Amino acid sequence: MNGSSPEPPRTSAQDTQSEAYADRLRNLSGARWKQVLDVQRPYRWNLRRQGLGRTLDVGCGIGRNLLNLSADSVGVDHNAESIAECRARGLVAYTSEEWQSTPEVAVPESFDGMLLAHVIEHVMPEHWEELVSAYLPYLRPGGTVMMICPQEKGYTTDSTHVHFTDGTQLADLATRVGLVIEKNYSFPFPRFAGRFFPYNEFCLVARKPA
Repeated sequence: MNGSSPEPPRTSAQDTQSEAYADRLRNLSGARWKQVLDVQRPYRWNLRRQGLGRTLDVGCGIGRNLLNLSADSVGVDHNAESIAECRARGLVAYTSEEWQSTPEVAVPESFDGMLLAHVIEHVMPEHWEELVSAYLPYLRPGGTVMMICPQEKGYTTDSTHVHFTDGTQLADLATRVGLVIEKNYSFPFPRFAGRFFPYNEFCLVARKPA
């Protein structure tokens, strides 16, 4: 990344736990034009082609990605209203507190994949390793981790983003928590598009050593 990081107007990251934030996610996903144009189609394809298998979706929000993962996948989020929305959609999801107190679900090495989509940029860097490491024990050896973060334009669209996170930083994080990087790329367009197209993403795919 050249120059300074793009900076959106700031609010507390705790806002992602609020009912208002869950409402924002509902409103964004329910926009009529997005449904008519099926703008999520390439992103669904990008997710499904990874072959994540049974996936732990960390920071699942209202279930946009969870809907497109294998039916036995599970979501976790610290926003209780978002989890209620997931359940209303027929998805299996737990608040962070419920996850920690539900040992019959939080079984070590029971997931084939782990997804952190649009999560890391909501967390200050000093907490990244703690966040990822807290959930890695539930991923089987040889399992796949996928991390997704917005590029410059997308970063400015959400006031709860606290740290612009590019592919290099994602790779560094993956290495620090012991993952083996397999792919690190820009999607759906080349990297330069992220400066003006809000839906361009950094995507990193890594593997937990067997």
